[in-house]
Amino acid sequence: MQRVVIDANVFVSAIMASAGAPRQVLRLALSGEFAPIFGNALFCEQEGVLARDASWKGCPVERGEREALLDALLSVSLWMPVHFLWRPNLADEGDNHVPELAAAGGAESIVTSNKRACRRNSLHFPSIRIKSVGEFLERRRP
Repeated sequence: MQRVVIDANVFVSAIMASAGAPRQVLRLALSGEFAPIFGNALFCEQEGVLARDASWKGCPVERGEREALLDALLSVSLWMPVHFLWRPNLADEGDNHVPELAAAGGAESIVTSNKRACRRNSLHFPSIRIKSVGEFLERRRP
């Protein structure tokens, strides 16, 4: 089964919008179409984002429902320990954990809403594709 790292920005977009491509990515993950990968850093980032109540003003999804969605996503995910920090030197140091997780978990893809931020690095993993949500979904259409 294809292993994929879903960047936190895709998870947030899926919750904030009432419909759209990020929600479709979560639906595919929850239905077992691919295996999402999580690790400590990504989990902490997701929990941190969910805890910022001010960021969720106007969101149609209540805090408890957001937490339940993260729990559901975790229930279908593979937990990968990251034993080696590659430090790909992304523009945002706080994002380095995403390609590290992908490398540790044997991911085929990183799905993100910010491809440019992920590609500007000094270390490349040729087997890991960085895809926008649209590119990821396009490849899944029959």
